[in-house]
Amino acid sequence: MSEKKRFLLRLDPELYDALERWASDELRSVNGQIEFLLVDALKRAGRLNRGTVRDRDPAKKR
Repeated sequence: MSEKKRFLLRLDPELYDALERWASDELRSVNGQIEFLLVDALKRAGRLNRGTVRDRDPAKKR
Protein backbone atom coordinates (compact mmCIF):
# COMPACT_ATOMS: atom_id res chain seq x y z
CA MET A 1 0.00 0.00 0.00
CA SER A 2 1.30 3.45 -0.83
CA GLU A 3 1.83 6.05 1.88
CA LYS A 4 -1.06 8.44 2.43
CA LYS A 5 -0.67 12.16 1.76
CA ARG A 6 -0.79 14.34 4.88
CA PHE A 7 -2.11 17.90 4.99
CA LEU A 8 -3.56 20.37 7.45
CA LEU A 9 -7.32 20.92 7.34
CA ARG A 10 -8.97 23.74 9.24
CA LEU A 11 -12.62 23.22 10.12
CA ASP A 12 -15.24 25.24 11.93
CA PRO A 13 -15.62 23.75 15.44
CA GLU A 14 -19.33 23.04 14.89
CA LEU A 15 -18.55 21.17 11.66
CA TYR A 16 -15.85 19.15 13.40
CA ASP A 17 -18.22 18.28 16.27
CA ALA A 18 -20.88 17.08 13.82
CA LEU A 19 -18.30 14.98 11.95
CA GLU A 20 -17.03 13.56 15.23
CA ARG A 21 -20.55 12.47 16.28
CA TRP A 22 -21.24 10.96 12.85
CA ALA A 23 -17.91 9.13 12.82
CA SER A 24 -18.59 7.75 16.29
CA ASP A 25 -22.02 6.49 15.19
CA GLU A 26 -20.34 4.61 12.32
CA LEU A 27 -17.37 3.38 14.39
CA ARG A 28 -14.83 5.42 12.44
CA SER A 29 -12.25 8.03 13.33
CA VAL A 30 -12.96 11.58 12.19
CA ASN A 31 -10.16 11.21 9.63
CA GLY A 32 -11.68 7.93 8.40
CA GLN A 33 -15.12 9.52 8.15
CA ILE A 34 -13.82 12.47 6.13
CA GLU A 35 -11.96 10.12 3.76
CA PHE A 36 -15.06 7.91 3.44
CA LEU A 37 -17.24 10.93 2.58
CA LEU A 38 -14.73 12.31 0.06
CA VAL A 39 -14.36 8.96 -1.74
CA ASP A 40 -18.15 8.57 -1.90
CA ALA A 41 -18.64 12.12 -3.22
CA LEU A 42 -15.92 11.70 -5.86
CA LYS A 43 -17.40 8.40 -7.07
CA ARG A 44 -20.90 9.87 -7.26
CA ALA A 45 -19.58 12.81 -9.28
CA GLY A 46 -17.75 10.47 -11.65
CA ARG A 47 -14.40 11.98 -10.71
CA LEU A 48 -12.84 8.84 -9.26
CA ASN A 49 -12.38 5.62 -11.16
CA ARG A 50 -13.03 2.34 -9.39
CA GLY A 51 -9.80 0.84 -8.17
CA THR A 52 -8.06 4.22 -8.00
CA VAL A 53 -8.64 4.40 -4.26
CA ARG A 54 -9.28 1.42 -2.04
CA ASP A 55 -12.71 0.32 -3.25
CA ARG A 56 -15.33 0.92 -0.56
CA ASP A 57 -19.04 0.34 -0.66
CA PRO A 58 -20.62 3.54 0.72
CA ALA A 59 -23.61 1.55 1.99
CA LYS A 60 -21.48 -0.76 4.15
CA LYS A 61 -19.86 0.06 7.47
CA ARG A 62 -16.34 -1.16 8.12
